[in-house]
Amino acid sequence: MPNLPLVEMKELSSFRKIALGTWRTAYDPSIYGTLALRMDRALAYIERFRARTGRRLTVSHLMAKASAMALQACPEANAILRWNRIYLRKRIGVFFQVLMSDEGKADLSGATLYDLEQKSLLEIVDEFEKKVSLVRQRQDPALEKTRGTFQHLPYLLLRPFLRVLSFLCYTLNLDLRRFGVASDPFGSLMITNIGSLGLDTAYAPLVPFSRVPLLFAIGEAKEEVLVENGQPTVGRVMKVNATMDHRVIDGFHAARIAEVLRQWMESPETHFDPPEAPSATGESTAAREFSGPR
Repeated sequence: MPNLPLVEMKELSSFRKIALGTWRTAYDPSIYGTLALRMDRALAYIERFRARTGRRLTVSHLMAKASAMALQACPEANAILRWNRIYLRKRIGVFFQVLMSDEGKADLSGATLYDLEQKSLLEIVDEFEKKVSLVRQRQDPALEKTRGTFQHLPYLLLRPFLRVLSFLCYTLNLDLRRFGVASDPFGSLMITNIGSLGLDTAYAPLVPFSRVPLLFAIGEAKEEVLVENGQPTVGRVMKVNATMDHRVIDGFHAARIAEVLRQWMESPETHFDPPEAPSATGESTAAREFSGPR
């Protein structure tokens, strides 16, 4: 007589198989924090930018740019652990988690953009649209090869395979592109938009084999009663829920990153592209709409 009546789940998505091979009971260095951002000006900025440029700018794009600027201002957080030592990255990469359908089942994948601190929002929107389109249409060769490998990998080999792959790519820092392994596929930090699911607070786990020490789960911007000059007022507030690796990031780094995020997101006209900038192609908004993050 078993302790619990159980039925094994046979059909798993590629993400679920990767998750099984990634996490185990361990000494967890994760720390968590939430930053509440006033979003009225950012949302108004997005609407003006869309109307003028014809690009579907989103909160995720703003957060990606602002996050890159935060890492530029706090380079100690743009790091990776190798041989139990901290190495600083020379480039900033932002990984977007992307929801997709795999044979009618929900699955998670992603797209990584690099050097966003040097790019305009127009460039970021266009590059992201192109990459997400390839991912969702299953036309990214490196990604599809990786997903196919995990779909056919036996469960017992998932954890050792991921550990060996992480060891080769990050600890030994080997370039394995000739074997079909993408170079630095996860970048410096990860962003997932839980607001697109109607959530405002959630903390996502760090992914050990990616060696990424910082992850933002950005929530839905919701109306809240705030106090300004001693008087109640209603404003739109978005929570940025951060998961951080305490071996790399401590309170000082978190405070500096939060300061830069607040500066950029709450005063977008001062920091991002001028929303009045003309579209590079002159295309209409309708022609540029795509199914991306909120």
